[in-house]
Amino acid sequence: MTRFQNPSEGISQEALAGLVAEAVQQALTQYGVLLDTEALVMASKIAGHVAAALPFLPPVQRLAIGSFKGGWTGLAADFFRVITDKIASDDSADRAFERSPKPETARPTARQIADRAADLQSMLIEDWAGEVAGSTYLEEKLRIPRSTLHRWQRRGEVVALRKGGRKHVFPLAQFVDGRPVPGISDVLSAIASPRLAWFWLSRPSPELDGRVPIEMLREDMVEDVVRAARALS
Repeated sequence: MTRFQNPSEGISQEALAGLVAEAVQQALTQYGVLLDTEALVMASKIAGHVAAALPFLPPVQRLAIGSFKGGWTGLAADFFRVITDKIASDDSADRAFERSPKPETARPTARQIADRAADLQSMLIEDWAGEVAGSTYLEEKLRIPRSTLHRWQRRGEVVALRKGGRKHVFPLAQFVDGRPVPGISDVLSAIASPRLAWFWLSRPSPELDGRVPIEMLREDMVEDVVRAARALS
């Protein structure tokens, strides 16, 4: 059996997914796609499993997918949105079974928040912050002049994460059309630590029913996010 045998010749769906994932990871690396190691592996695995599932579908379903003329980019975005919501829902359910905090202790205390900020200072940005980039990349790819970026940083209008000595990197998810999404400055006013602010912005929040704050800001749901950030602080 060769590496490229089709399903009828014996290759398993799992094996095929592994081959596709390997090829995707090589392609992403070759073309310099800006992803941290964990995200790179995850993107490759997802692509592998999606592609490998198609040959194993019944003929009718394959024909239906083949006739799809819609936007694949939008469909992919919807797929990840559903997965994120499911993960957030599952995590919330697990936490509910693990503990039932009293109303007065349900929200994190100032001490817990400070401890979390200290933990993040000792962690590598690539391990938790998602895709980040420096000023050179933002100027070349997003057409954001360095002077503008630094002005935003001084005014607290953009999340800047210190990396190394004096160097800063900027999470890419906070930019839309070359500008920080509305509400970033309000969140930074409520949560003074940029690392803690981005940690909260980039993960499902119990204060927002499991939704991810930065995604809500990108959808112009500023008031809800700012209200939750102020309540957290």
